[in-house]
Amino acid sequence: MRTRLLAPLVLLLTGVLLSPTPATAQPERPAPTAPAPAAAAQPAASPDWTPPLSTRGRYVVDAEGRRFKLKSGNWHGSSGTWNGSGPEDDPANNHAGEVGHRAPLGLDRKPMGEIIADFGELGLNSVRLPFSNQMIDDTRPVSGLTANPELNGLRPLEVFDRAVRALTDAGFAVILNNHSTQTRWCCGVDGSERWNSGQSTEEWIEDWVLLAERYRSNPRVVGADLRNEVRRDVWDDPNWGRGDAHDWAAAAQRAGDRILKDANPDLLIMVEGINWAGIPVDGFWRDRPHLKPVAELSHTLVRSHKLVYAAHYYGYTGPRHSGATGIGETSDPRYRDLSRSELFAEMHRSSAYVADTPDRHFTAPVWISEFGVAKDADATDRAWFTNTVDFLVAHDLDFAYWPVVGFHDGDRGNQWGLVRYDGNGERRSVLDPDDWRSTAWRALTSAPGRQGVVEPVRTWSMLKATHTDANRSLRAAADWDSGARKLTCPDDQRLIGVSQRGQGGLCTDAGAAGLGAPGALSKVISEAGVTTDWARGFTKYQCATGQFMTGYSVRGDRVSAVLCAPARVALAGEGRTLWDDRGDSRPASGEGGDYAKGYHKAQCRADEYAAGIAFSTAIGRAGTPDALYCRRLPG
Repeated sequence: MRTRLLAPLVLLLTGVLLSPTPATAQPERPAPTAPAPAAAAQPAASPDWTPPLSTRGRYVVDAEGRRFKLKSGNWHGSSGTWNGSGPEDDPANNHAGEVGHRAPLGLDRKPMGEIIADFGELGLNSVRLPFSNQMIDDTRPVSGLTANPELNGLRPLEVFDRAVRALTDAGFAVILNNHSTQTRWCCGVDGSERWNSGQSTEEWIEDWVLLAERYRSNPRVVGADLRNEVRRDVWDDPNWGRGDAHDWAAAAQRAGDRILKDANPDLLIMVEGINWAGIPVDGFWRDRPHLKPVAELSHTLVRSHKLVYAAHYYGYTGPRHSGATGIGETSDPRYRDLSRSELFAEMHRSSAYVADTPDRHFTAPVWISEFGVAKDADATDRAWFTNTVDFLVAHDLDFAYWPVVGFHDGDRGNQWGLVRYDGNGERRSVLDPDDWRSTAWRALTSAPGRQGVVEPVRTWSMLKATHTDANRSLRAAADWDSGARKLTCPDDQRLIGVSQRGQGGLCTDAGAAGLGAPGALSKVISEAGVTTDWARGFTKYQCATGQFMTGYSVRGDRVSAVLCAPARVALAGEGRTLWDDRGDSRPASGEGGDYAKGYHKAQCRADEYAAGIAFSTAIGRAGTPDALYCRRLPG
C-alpha cells in the first residue's frame, strides 16, 4: 500500500530534494599511510585545554576535568561542493559557485595557515571537518589549490591530512564529520541520505575505523561525528530503534562501539538525531525528530563519558517543514516563523532537554553542530538568528556554525561564511563593523557559561536488547551466554535496574564509582550462591559474596543467567527484595529515567547494588525477571 501511495510522489520528491546520483565504482583502496607534514600554520600560544576530551553529565571536559565548550565552525569542502552534474571545476556546477576542489574550501584563495589564523580571531576552539566516504578512496590528484601549490597532486585524503595537522598544530580540536557518501554537495535525495546509502553499513564502519586509527596519534583529533543529517530517501524513512537496516540508533551504536574498541578509545562519539522523516506534502505524516527519541532510547557506549548528541537548525527549515520552496512546500511553519517563546520551546523539546535534564540515562552534552545565516538575510531570518543565539547562550550549549569559510566578490555573492575570501584572498569577516551578525556572534563566543573544573556527576546508562545483544562490557566475552540475549553494563558501572519484560536494564556508577576489581566475571545459572530466601517460591540467581551484578541474559523474556563482577571493596550489606511482577519498584526521585517505557521495572536505590534476580516458571509465570535483590553499599 505504501509503495502505491508513494509512487506518484517520486518525481515530486526528487524534484524538490534533488535527484539521487547512482553510486560509482570505487577504486581499489590505498593502504593507510601516516599523515604527511602539515602546511605551515601559526601555532596557538599555549592552548588552554588538555586532551583527550570526555563528558561529565551535560558538559564536555578536558583531561583535567575542565569544561571545554565546543565553539566550533564547519570547514567544508572535502565532502564536496559539486552539485552532481557537469564539470566539477566549473563554478556553475558547484554550490553557490564555490569550487572546493575536493579539499577544504578556500585553499585556492588563501594559504592554509592564514585561513586557520582567521579561525582563531573568530573565537573558535574547534573545527568540524566534513568528509565523504568517496574522499577516502579517491586516487585522483587534487588540482587548482593555487594559494597552496604544495598540495596540488596529492590525493584528497592527503590534503585532508594536512588540514587536520595544521588545525591541531594551531591548538584547535578537530571533530571528523562523515558528511556524505559521495563527494558532492549535501543534502536532500542526493544518494547520501543514510549512512548506508550507496554503501553497506559494514563499509561505513570500516571507513570510520580507518580514519580513527589514522589520526589516533594526534590527541587533538577529539571526535567522530558519525553521520550528517540522516534523512528519508525517495522510498524509506530512517528510524530510531526498530532493529532493521534503516535503524540509525542501532547503526550509531555499532559504529561508536567499534571505534572505541578497535580504533581510538579517546574519541568523543557524536550522534546526530534523525534530521527528517516522512513525505514533505500536506496530508502526509512528516517530522523532524532531532533528539526527541533519545528520551526513550539512548546510547550506552562500551566506554563511558564519550557520548555527545547533536542537532541542526536553520531558519528556512521547521519542526515539520523540509525547507522546500514552491513544489513540496507544506503549510507548516519554518523556525523563522516561530515567535521567540515558540522557538525556545521547540528547541528545548527537540534537543536541548537532553542537556537540560540531569540525572537521567539520556543526559549528555548537546552540540548544535550546524546553524547559520547570511549577512544579507532579511528581517525575519535576522530575528531567528538572534533568537537562536540567545537560546544557545541561555542553555549554554556547544555549537558549530555553518560555514566558517565562504567566497565573495566585492562583498557580494554567498554571504553565509564567517570569513569570506575573494579571488585575491581579500577577507570579509563576521567581525567587520558592517556585518549585522557581529553583535550576536561576539555575544555567543564570549558568553561565559559554565567554566573551570566540572565535578564528576552520577552516570546512568540504558541497556536495551530487543533486537540484538546489549553487551557494553569490554571484559565480558561477546557471547558470554550463547543463544541468549545479553545485557551487560560498561565496566565502570554496575547493573541497578531491570525490566520484567522488554529486555531492559539500567546501569550506574552512583555512590560507588569504579566499584569493579580485577578478576574474572562469573556467570550464574543456579541457586548455589543464594545466602537467604529473599524471594520465597521463586528461583533465585544471586552473585557470590563480594560480587555485584553487572549484567543478565534472557531467552525471549525468560531469565537465562546473571553476570557478576568482583568488587574492590567488601560487599555484604543488608538486603531487600523489589518486585516488578505487578508494577514498578523504582525510587520516587525518578533518578536514571524510564529505561524501559511501557514495562514494569525494579530499580535499586543509588546507595545499593543489585545482587540477584528471581523468577518463576510455574503455571501462569513466564520466567521473567519478577524480583530484584538489592543490597546496601558499604559506607
